[in-house]
Amino acid sequence: MRIYTIHKSILRELAFTFFLSLVSLNFILMMEKILKLSRLLSVVGASVSDMVRIILYLQPPMLILTLPMSLLVSTLLTYGRLNADNELVILRASGVPFKTIAAPVFIIGISCFFTGMLVSFYLGPMSMLKLRDTISGVITLRAPAAIEEGVFTTLFKNIVLFVKEKPDADRMRDIFIYDERNKKEPRILIAKEGRISAADGFGLSFFLKDGYVHIAKGNASTEIFFSGYNLSLNIAAEQPTRKNSELTPFELFREIKKISPREAVPLFLELHRRLSLPSVCLLLMMLGPPLSMLAGKSGRLGGLTIGLFIFAAFYILLIYGENLARTGKIPHYIGAWAPTVILGVFALWIFRKESLK
Repeated sequence: MRIYTIHKSILRELAFTFFLSLVSLNFILMMEKILKLSRLLSVVGASVSDMVRIILYLQPPMLILTLPMSLLVSTLLTYGRLNADNELVILRASGVPFKTIAAPVFIIGISCFFTGMLVSFYLGPMSMLKLRDTISGVITLRAPAAIEEGVFTTLFKNIVLFVKEKPDADRMRDIFIYDERNKKEPRILIAKEGRISAADGFGLSFFLKDGYVHIAKGNASTEIFFSGYNLSLNIAAEQPTRKNSELTPFELFREIKKISPREAVPLFLELHRRLSLPSVCLLLMMLGPPLSMLAGKSGRLGGLTIGLFIFAAFYILLIYGENLARTGKIPHYIGAWAPTVILGVFALWIFRKESLK
């Protein structure tokens, strides 16, 4: 009963610290993506509800990385505090085995592993598709409304648009367009009227009527008169996600079978990462408590420093190994799993060493 009470107290503190760490790390990693997307969505007038949905769809992919980070940081903070207050010393002096003291971390670690696998196999790819559909829908719905009559518009990349009249949200009259997407052949388009509509992907299609195109190329120029002209317009922003991250593991396997082994290396690495990062949670639950003992009396600050250093070293090795695999210097499975194996050996060694004391 006493051990149950101790475990309950440690688990409560550990879960609270884990939740705060998870929220903080997700917020930090999310800021870069939000800044990129805000440049796109602000010009088309995205609503607050649109931004909230986008933020929610960004969360699952980041959990693959923040779950193990939060597990390690929360373990080091919690057990570092217990060590600084001599509570761990009292427990061990009372004859409580180190494995029993570390039991609450195993509960959180196993939960993180299964959550990570669920995110990796299902929630992550699904949220990426939802994110793409949401952004595409916002662009399609709100970009035409962002074009104002009598105002030069630079919403589209390397294009300046001027509309004299706008009877409807998608219909315009007396249109002037300067198209500089091809630097060697800039174009000027003038049309009496036009209609804007959604196109495939992140863009719009502008169908112009009754006008002409002036094309400049060096010292020569060409004028083309048209009764109908279709112009594709791309929003001036990067796509928010990589295509590989939108595929489930089963879809990755199907794509791998279609191409050569050399071309399939990025897909193999994506698949390995989906498996290795959740598996890291099982290693960190053995690594965290012993590292807290090494932090000594430095308490929370020492534990946080050690945690960030360990995970930074692991992630650097992971990126380095994946880059070596992409260049063909080592097999993809070695580049993807070598950092995890190294971390696992170190975690088992330090946990066993601390348990034998």
